[in-house]
Amino acid sequence: MKVEFGNVCIGDGEKIFIIAEIGVNHNGDINLAKKMIKEAAKSGANAVKFQTFITEDMITKNTKKAKYQEKNSKGSSQAEMIKKLELSKDDFFELSNYARSNNVLFLSSPFDIKSVDLLDKLDVPGFKIGSGELNNFELLEYIEKKGKPIIISTGMSTLEEIQETYNFIKNKDQLIILHCITGYPSKFEDANLKFITTLKEKFEVPIGFSDHSLGIELAIASVGLDVCVIEKHFTIDKTLDGPDHKASLEPQDFKAMVDAIRNVEIAMGDGERTMCESELEIKKVARKSIVAAVDIPKGSILNKKMLAIKRPGTGIEPKYLKSLIDKKTTVDIRKDDLIKYDFLS
Repeated sequence: MKVEFGNVCIGDGEKIFIIAEIGVNHNGDINLAKKMIKEAAKSGANAVKFQTFITEDMITKNTKKAKYQEKNSKGSSQAEMIKKLELSKDDFFELSNYARSNNVLFLSSPFDIKSVDLLDKLDVPGFKIGSGELNNFELLEYIEKKGKPIIISTGMSTLEEIQETYNFIKNKDQLIILHCITGYPSKFEDANLKFITTLKEKFEVPIGFSDHSLGIELAIASVGLDVCVIEKHFTIDKTLDGPDHKASLEPQDFKAMVDAIRNVEIAMGDGERTMCESELEIKKVARKSIVAAVDIPKGSILNKKMLAIKRPGTGIEPKYLKSLIDKKTTVDIRKDDLIKYDFLS
């Protein structure tokens, strides 16, 4: 199961695709957004992701803020807060070009039809759908008509709802599903990482993890569950005003996460047991062989008291000890010498 995503391939056997979720952490400032793109690219992200929306088409003016938004951002209503975080069409064209100049893919989550069209004009390699739009079939249908891959997060949803969306999407060969627990931050005890395995067993598409927890542990742990995508919120300063900064990683921590992911990724291997070079070298001295426990004259009939098991492991393996009993020696063997088949008749 693989999906062509721009100039990369996402799926089994491929390197994990790592997304730096800038989201609205730019605080409506294009210069801050550019700085985040540059730092995310330096930190090893494969892609940066924003959010594209028209506030009036996305939210009613009286929608209340979530508790974490109340705590971490200014503004009396969610609409007032979101409006300050809205970027213009020109901003997105500029940011897309800036990402390209920093050799990182540009992605954004659209929240309305017009935003889908804008991102399509930017020639994004695919669409990332936020958890809140999982059941927005009108939007999903419109996006699918663009003929590009879709990465969809599954926070706030049941397995049945995920199944409904999976069934709705026609081009499953271009679909990627991310396990996600929506919380800013989400709690470790809510993470349910084993659900990644459930998704892999249930759906024949690449599965990833959108991590909203603090720290980097869960993202690294997900590598062991064979995820194909890891998404993590990114900021350059967790103390900035805004709803998502405190649940985001700063550049040094994001880089530490990426480095750890790449190391674990390499360490996972292919599931086959082969002897690596370092083991072959150490095996010679760490394992044991059958040796002479005493001086053994030529013509002796071997018994157990004449033999010992000691390092190094370059002689006859200990498991063959019993097969040597009652063999006759053809040469003199000194104590601690390795027993060799050539010495026996």
